[in-house]
Amino acid sequence: MDIRYSVSPQTTAELGTGELRRQFLVERVFSDDAVTWTYAQDDRMMIGGCVPRRVSVGLESVPALTGTDHVLARRELGVFNLGGPARVAVGSENYELERLQGLYIGRTEREIAFSSIAPDNPARLYLVSTPAHRDYPTTLIKPEEAETVELGSSDSCNERTLRKYIHPAGAGSCQLVMGFTTIHTGSVWNTMPCHTHMRRMESYLYFDLAENAVVFHFMGRPNETRHLVVRNEQAVISPPWSIHSGAGTSGYSFVWAMAGENQDFTDMDAIPMAELA
Repeated sequence: MDIRYSVSPQTTAELGTGELRRQFLVERVFSDDAVTWTYAQDDRMMIGGCVPRRVSVGLESVPALTGTDHVLARRELGVFNLGGPARVAVGSENYELERLQGLYIGRTEREIAFSSIAPDNPARLYLVSTPAHRDYPTTLIKPEEAETVELGSSDSCNERTLRKYIHPAGAGSCQLVMGFTTIHTGSVWNTMPCHTHMRRMESYLYFDLAENAVVFHFMGRPNETRHLVVRNEQAVISPPWSIHSGAGTSGYSFVWAMAGENQDFTDMDAIPMAELA
């Protein structure tokens, strides 16, 4: 378990490249035959990954952080598959996830295990967990069933398709909001013009980046921006006070997940271009 403590905007403005990456970039998300967690104290979000190659991998408790004998005693979980077909056992029920399909698992579910249906094409399961105080049913989400929004334009190089998976009008949850965005061919920017939302934090997992491609992810206060160089299947922790936007050197997609005070997707504070520095 990698613990990331909250960092103030004043401290962030003074960080060098190495420390900025150590605080906000999750360089290794996925592990073979194990679940690896990064715990962000901003809104107590847990970011994890699992590649079940040879065995079924159970979701083990993290008592030092959750204070409970199983992970979802007071939490909920979003699962997003980036790899081959997966099987997720939730209690006595089995759910099969194809690539780009998601699963919401509600609070109090005790027995959860991840496996690959075709071991030679293993699943790559991205996990996001947030605190929960209410029960919602386990729900399988497919891209074609998601609420889909077309954003941006080719003129501003930010044309993209956004799909909402876990949200009030889709798979219900206590506070987790989750989905993914794909940048169209010829565009490079995501979430531009950029914004902040002081009432919730966000994480990005970038994927489908070519081997030698990167995303320049911009963060920090609007008048004192910083950047992180992000590679395929790496994640960024974005605190509530920070902008979060990026430009890629090739096509890419990213999974976004939010937690905090509310689930209103449009609750954000837009930053005019003139205020960026």
